[in-house]
Amino acid sequence: MHSPKLGTMLMVEKQIVDTIKKAEYPTRMQLWRSLPKGMEYQTFKQILDYLEASNKIIYGKDNRIVWVATDNPKLRELFDRSVKLR
Repeated sequence: MHSPKLGTMLMVEKQIVDTIKKAEYPTRMQLWRSLPKGMEYQTFKQILDYLEASNKIIYGKDNRIVWVATDNPKLRELFDRSVKLR
């Protein structure tokens, strides 16, 4: 098995974010079928495992994918201005 390329990983991340912006939380199979280009399921699963391990996604009710990464500009600004504890 090979490691996924960065472009492929970014494509999956973008698809998750775009789908959730429409107030839809896809299952793994729904997301895989919605990708713009075909990829092996093992590669797709490896990307999802990485995203879960890096705390960018979690699985909610009915195994639906939820994006939890902090990509909100206002939240990033608050983190940058906050007092550093250590």
